[in-house]
Amino acid sequence: MDPYYHIHRPTIILNEERARQNIRCMAEKAALNKVKFRPHFKTHQSAAIGEWFRDEGIQAITVSSLEMAKYFADHGWQDITVAFPFNLREIEEVWELGSRCHLELLVDSPDPVDFLDKRYPRELDLWIEIDAGGRRTGIPSEDLAAAIHLAEKIAKSSHLIFKGILSHFGQTYHASSREEAARLYMEGIARMRTVQTALRKAGFRKTQISVGDTPGCCASDDLGGVHEIRPGNFIFFDATQLNIGSCSEEEIALAVACPVVSKHPDRGEVILYGGAVHLSKEFLLENGVVSYGDIAFPVPGGWSEKIPGGFVRSLTQEHGVIHLPTEAMDQINVGDLLIVLPVHSCLTVAAIGEYQTLEGERIGTMVSRSGDETERHGGEGEQEQDDAKDADHPAVFG
Repeated sequence: MDPYYHIHRPTIILNEERARQNIRCMAEKAALNKVKFRPHFKTHQSAAIGEWFRDEGIQAITVSSLEMAKYFADHGWQDITVAFPFNLREIEEVWELGSRCHLELLVDSPDPVDFLDKRYPRELDLWIEIDAGGRRTGIPSEDLAAAIHLAEKIAKSSHLIFKGILSHFGQTYHASSREEAARLYMEGIARMRTVQTALRKAGFRKTQISVGDTPGCCASDDLGGVHEIRPGNFIFFDATQLNIGSCSEEEIALAVACPVVSKHPDRGEVILYGGAVHLSKEFLLENGVVSYGDIAFPVPGGWSEKIPGGFVRSLTQEHGVIHLPTEAMDQINVGDLLIVLPVHSCLTVAAIGEYQTLEGERIGTMVSRSGDETERHGGEGEQEQDDAKDADHPAVFG
């Protein structure tokens, strides 16, 4: 089946074989390094794709919200870390989830600990978030006194359990090479080990280290002897990971097929139905040029290598303005499809909310437009409707 035949609007195209191989490779790396693999599911957000991880023996996962935790708990996942600072206003959600799965939460200040100690009288594992260079949330890694104070506060509770220290090395996303990503990852590990040593000297001898970032985990053969890793983007990769060197082009498992709606050869541009609401406004700056995604041609079995000199120049809500060299422009007609390799696959999945595999199967997510999960092999009814329409109205393209 031609996976592109029925595409009328921006559609995520998923190469299942590549995605499964990416999962397998990261699971094997974790096993070789003797660290626990707790993948971040915010990238794919799909119960059906989650089963691909079970096929590799994965039992524990990371999510970015309690809403996501509930979705995956509803689909049988029983060991879930919410890698986002605990939001006091979601205590009822914590109550509900904590009654049916092993839940781990994240704190970086005393207030949430006091709140949970009073309002959640059940055993609950807590990680202290450490800022080891990402400069987002977490106790700065150099503030050892604050980390010790927070661990002591958790330890004073009769039911809250100090699990260890957790960090996301966001600084690796600014690396300009695979080697730099590996160096930044190991620098982050060194900072975490300094905090771990201080906590152990303070009496917390079982302090574990949990880290998670795709560039560092991909670029480093040595994962640093941590307890667990939590990468997520590695399942699909994207233009950012390719730019860093975290992956090869052949490992990118996700792209967006977008209809060409206008063509302007005089300025070397085509316009796609595919804008910020589909791709997000994340961008790369390459040689002083802003790019919102790389461009490829649809081909049997997937997509071509990216077009040299082709990139998403600008985005508005529904429009994507694509710069193409003359030789590529000559191959494009209005009504054709072009493939966008997104800058950030996580945000693209969250925006579009559904996949189509190269085999033509539809896979839903927790944000599917239907409002419900479209299971593997789901969507047949809609496909049958499309087939019926095509029988009455012969295809114009393809």
